[in-house]
Amino acid sequence: MKEISTIELQSLLEENKELNMVDVREAAEVAEGKIPGAVNIPLGLLEFRMHELNKSKEYVMICRSGGRSAQAAEFLKNQGFKVINMTGGMLAWQGETE
Repeated sequence: MKEISTIELQSLLEENKELNMVDVREAAEVAEGKIPGAVNIPLGLLEFRMHELNKSKEYVMICRSGGRSAQAAEFLKNQGFKVINMTGGMLAWQGETE
C-alpha cells in the first residue's frame, strides 16, 4: 500500500498541488477539525458512497491514527481505485485544520 506522511502531505498542500483527500472518520470527529479540502466519507459508508469517487484520480485516505484509513485504502484498492494512506492520521497532523 502506498503511504504518505503528514509532513509530506502538508508540503504538497503548501505547494498548491491538487490533491483528492477523503477523511474516513465519523462526522463528530471531523467536526473537531479536518484538513482543508478533505471530503468526509465515514468508513462505514464508504462501500455505499464509493460511486462519488473517480477511478482515474488518486485519493489520500485520512483518519484519526492511520488504521481506518489503511482499511479504507485497502478496500478501495481492491475496487480498482488509486489510493495513498496518510500515516499517523490526524493525531500526527501539524498543519491547518478547518
